[in-house]
Amino acid sequence: MIDEARLTETRAYPAPAGLAAEANVGAEAYDRAAADPVAFWEEAARRLDWAEPWHTAHEWQPPEPGADGELSVPAAHWFVGGRLNVAYNCVDRHVEAGRGDKVALHFEGEPGDRVAVTYADLQRRVSQAANGLLSLGIEPGDRVVVYLPVLIETVVIALACARIGAVHSLVFGGFSVEAVRFRIEDTGAKLLVTSDGQWRRGSAVEVKSAADRAAADVPHLEHVLVVRRTGQDVPWTDARDVWWHDVVDTAPETHEPVAFDAEHPLFIIYTSGTTGKPKGLVHTSGGYLTHASWAHWAHFDAKPDDVHWCTADLAWVTAHTYELYGPLSNGLTQVIYEGTPDTPTQERHLEIIERYGVTVYYTAPTLIRTFMTWWGERIPEGHDLSTLRLLGTVGEAINPEAWVWFRRNHGRDELPVVDTWWQSETGAAMIAPLPGATTLKPGSATVPLPGIDAAVVDESGEPVSPGRSGTLVVRRPWPGMARTVWGNPERYRDSYWAPYAGKGPHGGYYVAGDGATVDEDGYIWILGRLDDVVNVSGHRLSTIEIESALVAHPAVGEAGVAGVADPLTGQAVAAFVAVREPVDVDALRAQVARDIGPVAKPKHVVFVPELPKTRSGKILRRLLAQLWQGDPLGDTTSLQNPWAVEGVRAAVAAAQNQKETA
Repeated sequence: MIDEARLTETRAYPAPAGLAAEANVGAEAYDRAAADPVAFWEEAARRLDWAEPWHTAHEWQPPEPGADGELSVPAAHWFVGGRLNVAYNCVDRHVEAGRGDKVALHFEGEPGDRVAVTYADLQRRVSQAANGLLSLGIEPGDRVVVYLPVLIETVVIALACARIGAVHSLVFGGFSVEAVRFRIEDTGAKLLVTSDGQWRRGSAVEVKSAADRAAADVPHLEHVLVVRRTGQDVPWTDARDVWWHDVVDTAPETHEPVAFDAEHPLFIIYTSGTTGKPKGLVHTSGGYLTHASWAHWAHFDAKPDDVHWCTADLAWVTAHTYELYGPLSNGLTQVIYEGTPDTPTQERHLEIIERYGVTVYYTAPTLIRTFMTWWGERIPEGHDLSTLRLLGTVGEAINPEAWVWFRRNHGRDELPVVDTWWQSETGAAMIAPLPGATTLKPGSATVPLPGIDAAVVDESGEPVSPGRSGTLVVRRPWPGMARTVWGNPERYRDSYWAPYAGKGPHGGYYVAGDGATVDEDGYIWILGRLDDVVNVSGHRLSTIEIESALVAHPAVGEAGVAGVADPLTGQAVAAFVAVREPVDVDALRAQVARDIGPVAKPKHVVFVPELPKTRSGKILRRLLAQLWQGDPLGDTTSLQNPWAVEGVRAAVAAAQNQKETA
């Protein structure tokens, strides 16, 4: 990535005095965690209820070369000897504390159906689902693949798995048959949970037949449990297929949870698969829940009267941590919404915030940029967003202008925007501000959370100087870290630990796969995936920086940048831009030259109706390059808007034809 040309940001927003005075976590936590990180995480773990205490807080075996020179597989253990039940910590203990009448979930379906689920009701539902799983022969350690949209049943089945010690793997309801089948086969699942159909953009789409194709002739899959959501007629396989309302809704309403070892697997979550075979990352019970619960409580300053809304699909890791286990372990009320933001109108999210009195709104930069494209400088009038007290972003680095727009329009130009950096592999947020202690800078996730040792290093593992780019690493194990790749521990070692094995006092650095830089104040700025760079005549340019410069232009709502083949410079910058109003190409190139430098000016600018994005909100830059170059497209099963591909393809053809005739 380039060092001689860098997007700069000078705006800063100190923590509001009122919030700072009542914050859950203050600045002193950094020093306390640095003095004894393991003791710090033990303190965080004590926020949970343990059936048996741990005897050893942390064990770590770093990757080390053996006699044959091959690296060993690293192994982390947290809270060794401790036993707990994750579902009990998320449900039962709140009921036992007298908060059973508190709403746990406000569910809103895309068609407009609404259900409020109290903690007592959730306990009943989870107990029934646990009994239903047991009746289907599911035992501790068995894997359950869940192929559902955002429904109450999706939350319930995940918690029921945790309650009986089964291992869940949630799959986005819009994934292809091949993607679902891979996860069933890779996990060795005994049970698939799906629905008859799903609501998608106003239509009832039948999905059971797709689930059947994914499950066909898988010998270890014993049952398919089907939720009736749309009421459609669906194909049925007797003896294998069972209805939720027959198995779960008729089951006993009480179930005694059993405590499991802290290192007992909780869930397997797969990387998107946009580059090669997806990796099944294994998260365990005690360490993950400790990190998830504490991080949610700390960087969202979670209060008992909060109404928390994380807008992610439940199959994404963001929802696991900030829609399932984090908010529920902290006893909060939250909103879950089944549908898309523009159904039936583009103001659906504004209506939901107003209807339920949402206080914390956590969403993706890509949606914020979509709002900017829809609404321009101001959101539609007539919506009361005064209940909001904190905003959050997740998915990829947010452009500074989008950050400021979000703060101004949703946050009354006064609310903190908690930008979080983390991954499926990390379990919960790693770099994020403490809203009562951290001065915010638009576009930066700020500094590592207390207890987390993240840094930007060069090829030798040494910290880079301010302004220089490098590789983002984590230099010390942490509780929420994925323990392995399911069925392939060598891939876990090679993907995340081998590049910096032996570095630092802990014997190795975790490699995040992102490039970053650090400013004079120690704030970390994410520059995108290490392969999301454009190499123009030896200048390594950050795609996110160029995109941020483009989005800073008032006419631009969204921008995706990719490197495309160029006979003269090796690669050239191609910018794919969705605009709010017509704009001259030269004005956009001038914007980039002014904000970053002439070397970063896009050679190609393509105006597109929409950018292709994954369900986690990431722009698929690889796909943009392939469309420009006419290459075969790779795996697109992670797209949330597959129709965008044809829009980009048509725009590319028009742009290339125009260049040829110019």
